[in-house]
Amino acid sequence: MRSVCEAAPQLAGMQPYDPKYLPAEAFLSANENPHDVETEIRREIMNTMRRVPLNRYPDPLANDLRDMIAEANGLDRDQVLVGNGGDELLFDLALAWGGPGRTFLNLPPTFSVYESNARLTNTAVVDVPRTSDYRIDEEAVLERVGQGGIDYLIVTSPNNPTGELADELFVVNLLEATDALVMVDEAYFEFSRSTMRPYLQQHKNLVILRTFSKAFSLAGVRMGYILGDAEVIREFVKVRQPYSVDAISQAVAQVVYSHRASFEPGIRAIIEERARVVDGLKRIPGVRSYPSDANYVLLHVENAAIIWEMLYGRGILVRDFSRAPYLDNCLRVSIGTPEENDAFLRALRDAVMGKCDLPSSLT
Repeated sequence: MRSVCEAAPQLAGMQPYDPKYLPAEAFLSANENPHDVETEIRREIMNTMRRVPLNRYPDPLANDLRDMIAEANGLDRDQVLVGNGGDELLFDLALAWGGPGRTFLNLPPTFSVYESNARLTNTAVVDVPRTSDYRIDEEAVLERVGQGGIDYLIVTSPNNPTGELADELFVVNLLEATDALVMVDEAYFEFSRSTMRPYLQQHKNLVILRTFSKAFSLAGVRMGYILGDAEVIREFVKVRQPYSVDAISQAVAQVVYSHRASFEPGIRAIIEERARVVDGLKRIPGVRSYPSDANYVLLHVENAAIIWEMLYGRGILVRDFSRAPYLDNCLRVSIGTPEENDAFLRALRDAVMGKCDLPSSLT
């Protein structure tokens, strides 16, 4: 058999993104909404899907959905673009504003895909790490952009996996301090009740990313969108994949978005549960939780990798960041149903207090 030439050199040493999606009784690792789309909306989705012509290509830009999102945000259609999940739009950002000779400013710890996309597009990466309590080092960021040479950066608000909002005044100062494109990733803004959308008109270098995956219970559908200046959006259109958002996803998203108000009770319930989980974590010796404005909580605990194994042994899957840069001995737990949250808190207390058996792989 003939050999094959090597893959592109920027792939050397890279690891595929691995969400570690494992079978479990309580899925508390991926920041999903614990509640599926309610029955009445699902019925309307099914009726709508029956009318979708599967033999025809979808609207390339999903214009009906763009119109809905634009109207809800007080914008024009050409200020909105939808994508195959937020992930496609993040990669489009690196394609359009990155590349050889260009630079991405990263604020770790944050979503690791940002840096991966930069490296895949041969974009230089400059890190300005967060402080020891995971806040943005605002002075250092402003100083670095003031030196020039930054083409784009992403401010995640609330930040994943650490949970806190970026300060609004800082983001405004950042927008005014640089002509770099500043994406504010608002994937969790429905849980934080905070958005930079009012600043779009004043700042051409601001683009906002959102998703249907979290608050709207559509992680399985893959639908995200960005809001921005029309000229900026046109640059994204140049690099996006043709027909990237299929007709079924467009139909589902339109139905869900038209019923978005009906998701409010569930969002409020998650926010209330978040407060209850944080309170429960404070009562467990040796556990430190960090403030969260999202639907997850980051916590620090000694021997976190072993604690993760113990939790998984009880059927509870959380996200293990214990070996990730800047996140030594940290775990992230998504807010689930009250029953799942109770089971997590009990299992974590037992693990920390030595009342959980070690998994057989560790004995």
